[in-house]
Amino acid sequence: MAHPMDSIETRDSKTIKLDQWVLTEKPDISWSDIADLERPKRAIEESIIFPVRRPDLFPLGWPRGILFFGPPGCGKTLLAAAIASEIKGMFFCADAASLMSKWLGESERNVSQLFTKAREVSEKGQPAIVFIDEIDSLMGVRGEEVGGEVRVRNQFLKEMDGILDKNKKLHVYLIGATNKPWVLDEPFIRRFQKRIYVPLPDVKARMDMFQIYSQNLKFQNNVDFAELARRTEGYSGGDIRDLFQSTQIKVVRDFFQRGAANDLNAIPDPITMEDFETIIVGRRPSVSQNIIKRYFDWDESFKAS
Repeated sequence: MAHPMDSIETRDSKTIKLDQWVLTEKPDISWSDIADLERPKRAIEESIIFPVRRPDLFPLGWPRGILFFGPPGCGKTLLAAAIASEIKGMFFCADAASLMSKWLGESERNVSQLFTKAREVSEKGQPAIVFIDEIDSLMGVRGEEVGGEVRVRNQFLKEMDGILDKNKKLHVYLIGATNKPWVLDEPFIRRFQKRIYVPLPDVKARMDMFQIYSQNLKFQNNVDFAELARRTEGYSGGDIRDLFQSTQIKVVRDFFQRGAANDLNAIPDPITMEDFETIIVGRRPSVSQNIIKRYFDWDESFKAS
């Protein structure tokens, strides 16, 4: 028989393994893979990395609930994975789709099992990061709620209160990520002791991203990253990645259209500045200025970095 902490029996006799939420391999992401974001990194060091290394220096406890909010494609998930890598922790990754169930009582049981497993890992001496993506789907304000949603939210509040207890020295951390912080219910907002805005990349961050994404690409000497950084004002990290990917695809398409691909020894031409400019003309930032203002206003109201 399966151990109750290792699996969940559902009404259709299927077993949901808790490993569905766990990245058993250490995330292969480090600080150097994430461009800039100094403010979020500093908050992470103070809340997680320093307490893991020297818990004796924190007699009043330390933050265990962190909310990352901001535009999509700006590194919120990467930050959470990098934390697990930095502290050599177990990374539990979940979202509403993996936790919610149509069966009575199963959704809140999933939440309970997830946190129980994280506590077990911590009790054995390994830090545990519980990362909930699109956390607004679980903790957003609802006009009408059915019984199952109420029970899940109450279970989350109970679990969050459990890990936030400063008298417990377990290294279990809840990290939530959302693109829509303004829909979060206030009881949940209060329990995230750190609420950190992850903004669009500035010029320096975009330049750093260019270096990261260009590592395996070849360029003509006329490619001007400084000019590209100026031209990509307002782009998210995801937009920058898509820009480089689309430009590389353009070069490969030209290579195939010339018939050069039939020669297995032939390679595409290096990427030119003109290639980038052609792609930029057809791409616009995915995040509007109106949305950026909403993030700024919410940050002013609930800032806790």
